[in-house]
Amino acid sequence: MASTGQFSGKSLCRGLTSRSSGEQSRLTKGKRKFCLLNRSKVPIGLGGGDIVSRKCHLCAEQKNSLSPLVIRHRKARFGVACCQSSSGYGVESTDVQERMALEENKRSIINGSRNEESESIGIPINQPRSSDVRRELIMLSLPAIAGQAIDPFSQLMETAYIGRLGPVELGSAGVSIMIFNNVSKLFNIPLLSVATSFVAEDIAKNATKDSISENGIQEDSTNGKPIGMVERKQLSSVSTALLLAIGIGIFEAVALYLGCGSFLNLMGITGDSPMRIPAERFLSLRALGAPAVVVSLALQGIFRGFKDTKTPVFCLGLGNLSAIFLFPILMYYLKLGVTGAAISTVVSQYLVTFLMVWQLNKKVILLPPKVGELQFGVYIKSGGFLIGRTLAVLTTMTLATSIAARQGAVAMAAHQICMQIWLAVSLLTDALAASGQALIASYSSEGDHKTVKEVTNFVLKIGLVVGVSLAAILGVSFGSIATLFTKDADVLGIVRTGILFVSASQPINALAFIFDGLHYGVSDFPYAAKSMMLVGLISSAFLLYAPITGLPGVWSGLTLFMGLRTAAGYVRLLSKSGPWWFMHKDL
Repeated sequence: MASTGQFSGKSLCRGLTSRSSGEQSRLTKGKRKFCLLNRSKVPIGLGGGDIVSRKCHLCAEQKNSLSPLVIRHRKARFGVACCQSSSGYGVESTDVQERMALEENKRSIINGSRNEESESIGIPINQPRSSDVRRELIMLSLPAIAGQAIDPFSQLMETAYIGRLGPVELGSAGVSIMIFNNVSKLFNIPLLSVATSFVAEDIAKNATKDSISENGIQEDSTNGKPIGMVERKQLSSVSTALLLAIGIGIFEAVALYLGCGSFLNLMGITGDSPMRIPAERFLSLRALGAPAVVVSLALQGIFRGFKDTKTPVFCLGLGNLSAIFLFPILMYYLKLGVTGAAISTVVSQYLVTFLMVWQLNKKVILLPPKVGELQFGVYIKSGGFLIGRTLAVLTTMTLATSIAARQGAVAMAAHQICMQIWLAVSLLTDALAASGQALIASYSSEGDHKTVKEVTNFVLKIGLVVGVSLAAILGVSFGSIATLFTKDADVLGIVRTGILFVSASQPINALAFIFDGLHYGVSDFPYAAKSMMLVGLISSAFLLYAPITGLPGVWSGLTLFMGLRTAAGYVRLLSKSGPWWFMHKDL
């Protein structure tokens, strides 16, 4: 890399004339490796008269050799050439004016950093923006889809192993998992969503201050020597998310451990139920993993903000692989039953968190130098809306599970299998929504509404295609998939009645998740919360009549819930007065 920090007097001339012809040719072609020249070393009074009177004069050939050094910028953060010596500055005024004319404004700098990010994921700069955006979305979504598939796959494996123990164990674990998810996700999902948007915005806003090149060497240098290697970023949004996650995780662990009996009573699992003892033991152990779950979800949101969906895949893959390895050992070989399943899951959760923290520590400084730099107020304000939204979701899902549990152990086991497949498959679309959210948050913070519009239209089309494809696949294979979870004939008989619920609702689920990502991308948290509360209220009212029709009524209520979520997102997108006003303009 041709890196130059200071040019001094006659040594500049000698350095240029002694440069070999091969080096001059390389510099002339400009392979996007450039030298950063410090603006602070140029005196304010650079003018024609002062400079002409200096002693160092460059011949035409030398000036041509110097020109590529400054003109062949990929990212023109500083566009002024500086020459220092004890006697003064010796470059002609016309040359300085040419160099100064290359200095770009803030928008040019941002566009340059955008191109740099595009190159890092394999997008040529000279392609049209629409092609770049689509490819960037796909490149972000593919690892994210893999990451989203890993965790549900591990949960499916856990359900399959527990299902072989019997319907009582499967039903008790299903209720406990639902309670754990409801309590832990009350704050986890808002924190993940807010962290993704805020970190992406924080990075975009600080793009003009970032002087770190792609290869990790600081572009500002002294006497041609780098003065900084792989500098970690200082982002208050990251530190705030981590500290909040730790505090919330400890609170959730205490609440779940001490209140597991009360939670089970609320779910209809009374003291005389055969599911009570295994469910209480399972939930108490899973409570110990709550801090790891909260922190790992916050970390996933942070990595999404960095447009890095590969690192979470690596960490989730190793962690969940350990769980799959431990399930048969602890459950069958050591004969711990559902207790072994809970221990395996908790161990894997802490392993995932440790790996993510280790990787993030390479990118950023985890804790801020000053407490005043933290953004608790911003997180709490936006997160408060999403907590209300999450409460609406959890209330509806909890009501559905509670009604299913009151149908008996066999019905609850069948409901648990259907729900695991339903959520595991539909959450694959959430990866696409998360990638779209990161891109929209980044471009929206820069005021690039045209690109935001392109991302929005493209992600909705892809989401619909994915949803229809999943519906077709599940419609054909659902019966065979169900046999992987249990061999109980009674349970399988009920499960097969849910094929329409699991498969036909996938296009609706896909669009619902996509619309959530769009709302979060433009920080439309108030509407996301208020609309979800209304949707949850209507769906819960419908579910109250579900006991009359049994599980089909429960599944119909959940389908209505997802359908209303999709409708609410579509209505917001059509509004000309909200944050999506530019969707109705020709940009």
